[in-house]
Amino acid sequence: MKTARYAALLLGVGALALTALSGERIFAQANDPNAYPNPYQLQENWAKLPAGRTWGSTIGIEIDPDGKSLWTFDRCAANNCRTSTLDPIMKFDANGNMQTKFGSGTVNDPHGFHVDRDGNVWVSDTVGEGGKGQTVIKFSKDGKVLMTLGKPGVTGDANSTDTFDQPTDIHVAPNGDIFVSQGHGARPNDRMFKFSKDGTYIKSWGKRGSGPGEFNTPHQLAMDSTGRLFVADRVNNRIQIFDQDGKYLAEWKQFGRPSGLYIDRNDNVYSADHQSGDDGGKVNPGFKKGVRIGSAKDGKVVSFIPEIAPDANMPEGIAADASGIIYGGWTGKMTVRRWVKAVTQ
Repeated sequence: MKTARYAALLLGVGALALTALSGERIFAQANDPNAYPNPYQLQENWAKLPAGRTWGSTIGIEIDPDGKSLWTFDRCAANNCRTSTLDPIMKFDANGNMQTKFGSGTVNDPHGFHVDRDGNVWVSDTVGEGGKGQTVIKFSKDGKVLMTLGKPGVTGDANSTDTFDQPTDIHVAPNGDIFVSQGHGARPNDRMFKFSKDGTYIKSWGKRGSGPGEFNTPHQLAMDSTGRLFVADRVNNRIQIFDQDGKYLAEWKQFGRPSGLYIDRNDNVYSADHQSGDDGGKVNPGFKKGVRIGSAKDGKVVSFIPEIAPDANMPEGIAADASGIIYGGWTGKMTVRRWVKAVTQ
């Protein structure tokens, strides 16, 4: 009898141990940042380029205020626009037909891209050369230059209030205030700027670092429905969140290593990660390249679009229209693709 009870006890302990191990595996899978479902299917060759035109390194993707037209900002069918006569800014309707293009001769190295609520198009140029660049330019929807922030061709320093050193992105708040991120690569002048709607400098904050309110390549900006400013702090593998006075609110690492960042009208967050796993897995360990989709309200990730193939990389530019179609702009692969919700039988 004692032997039977001992065997039963051992069996119970073994079952408990197996349950514990199983529970650990389930927990690990539930917290795998690459394990979210992918309800999307890819569509290529959607946009119709002018005859003879090819995509360049497409850093910028934005949705028009109509909720369905697509704006793109590419590097003039190449890796930059320094000697090109092509227009880097193009607009396409929902069927991929090009509606307008402009911007020839205005920028050296396209980077930041934003379309505000009035349909004005904002771009940044990270290289000062030939009397242009290191600026943020505001265009009307038909290509007229309305404002220039920074001094064309002049590189700023860590304390400048009227010049930039590699401005990476722009976002215009509902009241017209202008936010500009700065910092890319070796020069450690990373920070955020805030200007009034007429371009008057208000304030700046941050520096190169990894602490709260510090940045290492603040690559793209977005704003949720409550007015919180989201910064894709790429090299720090996080999104940082601020109020519009620059007060630090939170950081989120669950969206991967964000190069592209977009928040739609329903507060859905789209984070484009095209670097995780590089350098033999040393870049942002545990995360894979892809697009993570979640909520700006609670920070929960709900979907993950993985890398298409080992050599396909993923986009830097990202946006989603009012119907939920996601658009991506590839820099290394020089293309524009989109994803639509897969049809289930």
